[in-house]
Amino acid sequence: MTALLCKHLLFQIIFYEDRNFQGRSHECNSDCADLHSYFNRCNSIRVESGCFMVYEKPNYLGNQYYLRRGEYSDNQRVIGMSDCVRSCRLIPQHRGSYKMRLYERPDMSGQMHELVEDSPNIQDRLNTSDFNSCNVMDGHWLLYDQPNYKGRMYYLRPGEYRRYSDWGGVSPRVGSLRRITDAN
Repeated sequence: MTALLCKHLLFQIIFYEDRNFQGRSHECNSDCADLHSYFNRCNSIRVESGCFMVYEKPNYLGNQYYLRRGEYSDNQRVIGMSDCVRSCRLIPQHRGSYKMRLYERPDMSGQMHELVEDSPNIQDRLNTSDFNSCNVMDGHWLLYDQPNYKGRMYYLRPGEYRRYSDWGGVSPRVGSLRRITDAN
């Protein structure tokens, strides 16, 4: 029972309806596909421990935001997010290697490029920036549609993404990639 309780408390995020951690709140320590029943709006977030992705739509859809341990007293000002938070996903801690394969065509076909480290500019490194599928073999990654870790971000956990829409992308453009190494 003690081990279960300790594991249960390893990751925690608290959503607040108002800025500066005021108003109704909801605590979460795992994935939640639909937060709408817990609060109407979310204007501040406190990550007590761990790392989370928060999404503007239910079922892990829409714009995504990566949050690590810390206080976000005003979502709109601090992270550029609206007051609409509808789902969240816990990013589990990963110890070990990182490996991802990017493919220029859907269904893991066409030219393949393997990455094992962060890449701030995919175009400069691989001479292309359009990738239609990928296979995350090890680790958890953040994909950005612009170079230097800017623009829309997408959380990629281990698995196959047969089309860019599988990771939530609106185009096959990949600007940069970063390993998530601080999920603790």
